Amino acid sequence: METLSFVLFGAGILAGICNAVAGGGTFFTFPVFLAAGLPPVVANASNAVAVWPGHAFAAVGYRRELRAFSGAISLTLWIALIGGSCGAALLIFIPNTVFLKLVPFLILFATVLFAAGPWLSQALSTAGRGYGDAHASAGTRLAEFLIAVYGGFFGAGMGIMLMAGLHMLGVHDVQQNNALKNLLGAIITSMAVLIFALSGLIDWHLTAIAFAGAVVGGLAGGRIARWLPSSWLRGLVVAIGSLLSIYYFATLYLE
Repeated sequence: METLSFVLFGAGILAGICNAVAGGGTFFTFPVFLAAGLPPVVANASNAVAVWPGHAFAAVGYRRELRAFSGAISLTLWIALIGGSCGAALLIFIPNTVFLKLVPFLILFATVLFAAGPWLSQALSTAGRGYGDAHASAGTRLAEFLIAVYGGFFGAGMGIMLMAGLHMLGVHDVQQNNALKNLLGAIITSMAVLIFALSGLIDWHLTAIAFAGAVVGGLAGGRIARWLPSSWLRGLVVAIGSLLSIYYFATLYLE
């Protein structure tokens, strides 16, 4: 147990650093929860709690940019709240065997999204400036809802999808987009964490260890971000995500 605690705390630190610098902390903590022997659904719920500080701290850090938004985004916030709750509820009712079969696909999907992050950021930066109170179509609202459901259900790569969805809504300024992305991510994950906690899905002992590591890593990440290129950590996360995808596909589908 001491070795597991050490590994889990270390994974939490790495997750906190990555989330502060480039994102993708789930790739470090979720596999450790699985390796610890937790049922897949419990591992995912516990991981959501462990990486929650990164979303919350990021939202607080962008509070100045968030003041630029008015009540026009209230519907978007409600969609995030409801969608995140639905995603968490879906996880509660899905059998462990079914979720385990989904794990390699979820990790691969998140890895592809994460790898596309720099391209998306560049596309957003050249698409225009300023926030427009866009009259979103029903299709755009549905996309928002589905992204929030995914965030409550698994979450890895959610930030990339939120950035794209916000761009569809007219949030073209990169800093404002990032600020609102962090706020929505915090709402989605907070609702998921609340539902998981009330449902008794969380292994609190192991989660507390990873949570503590994530807090340490998140605080350190703010300093590290000043001198460590985010592209280095992004490359590491993509490599780990790719290896995990191969491992879980081979383990679950080739044996």
